[in-house]
Amino acid sequence: MAVSHVDDAPAKTARRGIWGWMLFDWAAQPFFTVVTTFIFGPYFVSRLTEDPVSAQAAWSNMATVSSLIIAVLSPVLGSIADQSGPRKPWIAFFAVIKIVCVSALWFAEPGSPIVWPMIFMIFASIAAEFSTVFNDSMMPRLVSRNEVGRISNIAWGLGYLGGMIVLIAVVTLLAANPETGVTLIGIPPLFGLDPHLGEDARITGPIAALWYFLFILPMFFFTPDAGKGLPLGEAVRSGFKELGGTLRELKRRAGLTKFLVARMLYQDGVNGLLILGGAFAAGMFGWATIEIGIYGIILNVVAIFGCIAAGWLDRLLGSKIVVIISLVLLLVATLGIVSTGPGFVFFGLMPLSAEDGGGLFGTAAEKAYILFGLLIGIAFGPVQASSRSYLARSVDLSETGRYFGIYALSGRATSFLATLFFSMMTYASGSARLGMATLIIFLAAGLLLLLATPYPADRSEKNPARSV
Repeated sequence: MAVSHVDDAPAKTARRGIWGWMLFDWAAQPFFTVVTTFIFGPYFVSRLTEDPVSAQAAWSNMATVSSLIIAVLSPVLGSIADQSGPRKPWIAFFAVIKIVCVSALWFAEPGSPIVWPMIFMIFASIAAEFSTVFNDSMMPRLVSRNEVGRISNIAWGLGYLGGMIVLIAVVTLLAANPETGVTLIGIPPLFGLDPHLGEDARITGPIAALWYFLFILPMFFFTPDAGKGLPLGEAVRSGFKELGGTLRELKRRAGLTKFLVARMLYQDGVNGLLILGGAFAAGMFGWATIEIGIYGIILNVVAIFGCIAAGWLDRLLGSKIVVIISLVLLLVATLGIVSTGPGFVFFGLMPLSAEDGGGLFGTAAEKAYILFGLLIGIAFGPVQASSRSYLARSVDLSETGRYFGIYALSGRATSFLATLFFSMMTYASGSARLGMATLIIFLAAGLLLLLATPYPADRSEKNPARSV
């Protein structure tokens, strides 16, 4: 399939349309922040059952199943979207699934069967990812190629800000210390939530669902969508045919193939850090909702500034440089995290006092863990936002759906391996630390391949000077 490499500059989009698109990240992020990473995930591991190691493996297995389904179906849906035209109906369909399943997490009481929250999380995670495929594919139609890096990073920063606001609300107004019965600011939890029943963590599901519903509305009202395409049945048939052509086409587009494979590898490591990082800290240090919440707030504050800086660097230096810098920081942070434990850092080469000074993060090891976490906060937003703009600068408007579908595949195709490696290593060794160490393999392999990838990824030998 011949692909033109014209700039495909989109028609000028009204400011409210661009803000409507960016608010999708603001709407979607609390699910990942308070449910997957910092509140419900650690609750699932440390309080839903009495076996934290098995619970960590079960949480990892949930992510593995989700990733397999996402990997198989994302490129298919992206190709269908290119043929059927509008993206908003698809986003609405998956929004209903996500909202219902996330709301149902309220029923995950301590001691109840873990299979139901696992099923709800699988469906919610799949719906969240599929919605992102369609939302991402709208971006190149809204702004010029020169602006996609800045817009992408601003949107990602807005997402972290939204996630942080919800997280702050949880730890200050809803999550009480089980011993004192009051929240971080010294008041009884709103709605009479009982931490002994896990209500402080379970409420994050309905909150994330309501937040998502309210803040995706501006995108539906104000953001322009692609024009009407083929009828659904014909679009499905044409989409499958188009997907086959895209996969064959990748054999001739070596740069794009390298980028997608590199992103597949390093995104596995990023996904593993996001899914397992909070649960790992909860299991190692016994952090409750308040500690995990404060940790999450710290990371999100840093992430917002990281995305702002990355948006500027992306425009100045290009998306590739931003991704490389971010991956180096993530490698250092992951190595630091897995080398830290009660009383030591760097695998015992640097002993630390095991004395608990009292208060939040009272031990030296906890403080060291937070320092490494700051590096993650700086990097994990830009590595994803600038990867998104890397691809947007490398494909034409007519192929955004199918290539963002392949992009989602590259972010999920082997992500089940990252969580599977974690589960296998944790089961085999009885150590979640060794399980987390497997993430380094994915981050390092992706970085090495990215270094050999052209920028933009579709730059050919016939036109090596092509720039954005």
